[in-house]
Amino acid sequence: MGRPVRKHDGADYLTARATYTGDIVLPGTVYAALVRAPLAHALIRSVETAAAKSAPGVIAVVTGEDLAPWCDEIPHGLDAGLLGGHHSAVFPLAVGKVVYAGEPVVAVVAASEADARAACSTVEVDYEPLPVVPDVETALAADAPLLYPDWGENVLIEGQVGSGDFAEAARGAVQVLEGELRTHRGTAAPMEPRTYLADWDDEGEQLTLYASTQNPHVLRTVLAASMRLPEERIHVIAPKVGGSFGLKMYGSREDFIAPVLSRIVGRPVSWQEERAASLLPAAREQVLSYRVAFDGDGRLLALDVEALTDHGAAAPTHGWGMAYVGALSTGLGYAIAHCQVRYRVVVTNKAPWSGTKPFGKDGATLLLERIMERIASATGIDAITVRRRNFVRADAFPYRHTSGLELDSGDYGAALDKTLEILSCQELLAEQTRLREEGRCLGIGIGFELMPESADIPGAFVAAYDTSTVRMSPSGRVSVLTGVTSPGTGSDTGICQLVADELGVGLDAVSVVQGDTGTCPYGFGNISSRSLVTGGNAAVLAARDVASKIRTAARVLLGARPEEQVLIEDGVVRLARDSSRSVSVAEVATAVYTRSYLLQLDFEPHLESTRTYRPANIREVPDALGRMQTYTTYPYAVHASVVEVDTETGVVTLLRHVTTHDCGTVINPLMVDGQVTGGVVMGLGAAFSEELLFDDNGIPLTTGFKTYLLPRAVDVPRVELGHLCTPAPGTPLGAKGVGEAGFSGALAAAFNAVNDAIAPLGASLDRTPLSPVAILRALREARR
Repeated sequence: MGRPVRKHDGADYLTARATYTGDIVLPGTVYAALVRAPLAHALIRSVETAAAKSAPGVIAVVTGEDLAPWCDEIPHGLDAGLLGGHHSAVFPLAVGKVVYAGEPVVAVVAASEADARAACSTVEVDYEPLPVVPDVETALAADAPLLYPDWGENVLIEGQVGSGDFAEAARGAVQVLEGELRTHRGTAAPMEPRTYLADWDDEGEQLTLYASTQNPHVLRTVLAASMRLPEERIHVIAPKVGGSFGLKMYGSREDFIAPVLSRIVGRPVSWQEERAASLLPAAREQVLSYRVAFDGDGRLLALDVEALTDHGAAAPTHGWGMAYVGALSTGLGYAIAHCQVRYRVVVTNKAPWSGTKPFGKDGATLLLERIMERIASATGIDAITVRRRNFVRADAFPYRHTSGLELDSGDYGAALDKTLEILSCQELLAEQTRLREEGRCLGIGIGFELMPESADIPGAFVAAYDTSTVRMSPSGRVSVLTGVTSPGTGSDTGICQLVADELGVGLDAVSVVQGDTGTCPYGFGNISSRSLVTGGNAAVLAARDVASKIRTAARVLLGARPEEQVLIEDGVVRLARDSSRSVSVAEVATAVYTRSYLLQLDFEPHLESTRTYRPANIREVPDALGRMQTYTTYPYAVHASVVEVDTETGVVTLLRHVTTHDCGTVINPLMVDGQVTGGVVMGLGAAFSEELLFDDNGIPLTTGFKTYLLPRAVDVPRVELGHLCTPAPGTPLGAKGVGEAGFSGALAAAFNAVNDAIAPLGASLDRTPLSPVAILRALREARR
């Protein structure tokens, strides 16, 4: 543990031996393609499929109504209807009406993917257009068209987080600032779009599904409910996954299409998502209105926020929960006595929000970091000092935020110091002054992020615990079967390292099995940076059980006393007092399985343990204010961006980006550095170029990577990394999770850096993205 070990199966990826879902072809496989709605809001009057059914290679053409005998509505991952909001019945294919452009309407199954797509072009759907609701302002208007008339409104759910009387708290304030911050619509872009291969065995009434999913066990559960099958008749296998970022959580419509079609046609059905479709699920489009009160020293007294979320259409996925988590996370890490967030999740005629890294925390981070800059400007105190004065102190943990979340550990000031040290801040400030005298716009921005991780949602299949089995064979080989999965990030390598350490064997002696509901213990998969925190801790506990048996058996083999200390390392078990007395781990394993009676071992003669790690700091029972503790760990980071803005073109050149991150105990620094760097690049992409755009009729304009602009390697400097370690207290590992790190702080730092660059010209931005057009507009307005 703690060594920069390369991925244990990295050679499979580099040499193209890794098997992805799209690489699997079963005998008799046929292929599905989808007819998607060309309109954002319309009634479906009729569907003409005769031409498609007679097209070459076509096996079946299926509409939403055709699926009714085979599939009920999709179970919700987080049903707003059970939490004071509205329920929406969503089926794999649209029934009666479409509510966003790109919604799947008809499925075609054919002998080849090309035949299926060709037949899709012959399907004729008669639509009756309805008025389009393009944004939250339109959706909330008194005369707004209703996406779901039964609701009587376009608000999916609303609520409030935190507490405090802003007016009362603000009486002692030197100043109160008001403002509005707007974030734009974006998404993630995994290398591998969603892919499924479903194989229905009609004789055995069994379904096998190969799926690029983050949550195979939970996917099996919801498939069984929707398809009216006993859960044991469904086997879900998640092969290698080419990135997930939350988009491959269970519950999307596409999860159900291939399984139902396979049952209908009685053959294996493959469906692979096209890139344009993979850009439909979204996140990060909010209007955040705020009031903040502070004293003359720049200390926060009270914060009041109203958050409007443009969710797009309703969906059975977890997407709307990002608005709640954003509200829950607002102000985390800062000592604010009065912090209240009211959130409303509004439906519009766009594709739905889908759970996407970092799950709503980015908006909360950007808002607070923008507020810190505004307080600094209003008080004349530099922004670094303002942050330092407002951070929760290192000696104040555990610290309960007004949302009810209890922060476990950290040293935010130390992270800020380290980032400034790497940045050589004083020299950089002198350079900024010199360049400004030459008329150049150099900007320096700070961004603090705090990411609550390893979530637990009462009543949902999102839990803060998970299960792992550790099994040693008679030859001393070790298998780990775990309920967590890896989206390609290397968490499985981390689990290998942990178990190898506990059992004193080499990394090459350990294998990890994930993503198979037929062999792995029930688990909740990859979500909320939980793989090592939950699955890793569970594997450590199980490995310790096995190691205890190894030590006991070794004492017998070596003729040692029961109380003697025994060490296991480098594949050898030896006595602590006399290292010459030793036996190999493999010999001990063989003896346990073959000589347990002869040796009179006083334990069950198998080397296997299944353990569940269940953290103690989760509190599902609400306190007197209705607050719960729904997150286990709280990693954090301080970012700094250095940019130069060309005032003639609005083009931003990103010169440096520094990040100091604390994820507690580091299992594998190589993997941690990769995760943080990847998150930073995603955040910078969201800041500058990644934006989902629509025309006036709600039709997506970003349908590929020529229009959805991901940052290229040449657009981003080397990310300069620093690390701190404040272990998560009360856990076997002390690890805090790192899967959602980097994004929020990078976005905030870049945003503040651009504003710092153009501030001498009297310009400022209060919305993303930081595009050349937006910057030129701000400069033009400043000149008026």
